[in-house]
Amino acid sequence: MVYRRIFDDAITRLKDERRYRVFVDLERDAGAFPRALWRRGEGLPREVTIWCSNDYLCMGRHPEVIAAMSEAAARHGVGSGGTRNISGTNHPLVELEAELAGLHGKEAALVFTSGWISNLATISTIGDLLPNCLILSDQLNHNSMIEGVRRSKAERQIFRHNDLAHLEELLAKAGPERAKLIVFESLYSMNGDIALVGQIADLAKRYNAMTYMDEVHAVGLYGPHGGGIAERDGVMDRIDVIEGTLAKGFGTLGGYIAASEAIVDAVRSYAPSFIFTTALPPAVAAAAKAAVGFLKQRQGAELRAQHQRQSMLTKHALSAAGLPVMANPSHIVPVLVGDAELCKAATDMLLERHSIYIQPINYPTVAKGSERLRITPTPLHSDAHVAELVEALVDVWQSLKLPFVEQPKIIEFRREAEAHCTYPEMKRAAE
Repeated sequence: MVYRRIFDDAITRLKDERRYRVFVDLERDAGAFPRALWRRGEGLPREVTIWCSNDYLCMGRHPEVIAAMSEAAARHGVGSGGTRNISGTNHPLVELEAELAGLHGKEAALVFTSGWISNLATISTIGDLLPNCLILSDQLNHNSMIEGVRRSKAERQIFRHNDLAHLEELLAKAGPERAKLIVFESLYSMNGDIALVGQIADLAKRYNAMTYMDEVHAVGLYGPHGGGIAERDGVMDRIDVIEGTLAKGFGTLGGYIAASEAIVDAVRSYAPSFIFTTALPPAVAAAAKAAVGFLKQRQGAELRAQHQRQSMLTKHALSAAGLPVMANPSHIVPVLVGDAELCKAATDMLLERHSIYIQPINYPTVAKGSERLRITPTPLHSDAHVAELVEALVDVWQSLKLPFVEQPKIIEFRREAEAHCTYPEMKRAAE
């Protein structure tokens, strides 16, 4: 057998399907974000503007977060020393878990090395511990949640995306006595739509089901203290397990769950992907705790308000230019292309011609025919940056002969923004 040919053929298939991914060598500047240096092989580096970072609030370059990490690294070293069961349970990590439990109003929290692992480990463990469990999973759940469901031995059923009638039908068919786990996201990052969390909690109570909600793209960004959509909607106490990440709104690294002491202890004790994984280093834990603590305060609310303002401004400006922005009530700004090859061509042209970095979103991240640019404004994207983006995208759309839309959905954006604004600052931002 010629092993090399198997791998070469696999890569060729991806390239033929226009799904081969190319990494761009970027050097972020903490003092100049969203600017970065694009290192292009042997050529001179070139300054570009990043428009697709998941560091939504720019906490990864915040002075207080950097200081916390530097101090902890100097004091404790840069590694954790092992798994949590051997020597990796360090005091900054214990403090971080207490901070996260407090953020979500839960008895306990457990930190993992990534949000992907926290979903896989927790969903599979809960599904296996509940006798004769039925897992009900939203159709558009993230890959990490799907892998957690698959890893479990529990039976699984998929309900249509955000379709509560379909979910209720499946719950009723299962019956009130059977163990059931509803698995869903609060904010779906590719479309930017938001789950009806309170109504899902109502169904869970009515049909005696547990709830597991992924708040990865909402923690830090929504709610009076950054607790996510559940905090914004006042339903944190009605969700059994809240899962989040430290790598997006909080700008560091890691994932976590917050739940009752019994659930957290069971996952800690039974999940192999937690038990046998090296713990998060103390410096990362200290930085994450600093970010969570900062965003709980008034300064955090002001940062969230500015973030919402720039997100809504970007949607308004792109839509007014006739670009096909996919309407949603969140900070995500998806612009539909609908073709994998054209999507890649658009991002290449943005980078080469306009020094704007946006990665293409193609299958399998989204369905074929729904390829898009996923734009993520931050508080540090100025109005001038937004104007530059609009001008660049209009040029790309014209050059590639991509279709413009005739009736921009500005009124819809405004209505959705006003409906979901929590703070006076955000209401002013929507005006």
